[in-house]
Amino acid sequence: MDNKLRCQSCAMPLGGGFYGTNLDGTENHTYCKFCYRNGDFTEQNMTVGKMIELSVENMIEELGFTEEKARDLANEVIPNLERWKA
Repeated sequence: MDNKLRCQSCAMPLGGGFYGTNLDGTENHTYCKFCYRNGDFTEQNMTVGKMIELSVENMIEELGFTEEKARDLANEVIPNLERWKA
């Protein structure tokens, strides 16, 4: 995987317009706007398994990955992100 700054929940590349937000409205440079808003996770009951499945679906639909390639990448990356390490 490249060295881009990535959401530590879903691995989406972070950049202008995609940062999550802290409780005070400032940008959060750890998580994306889809995973983290107003100082909290958008999906409180998300599990690493569910995140992997969502990621696989997204990579197939949005990036044209094969299911095998998407699943391999998601299983390699997602469990090692900050949100899921604990």
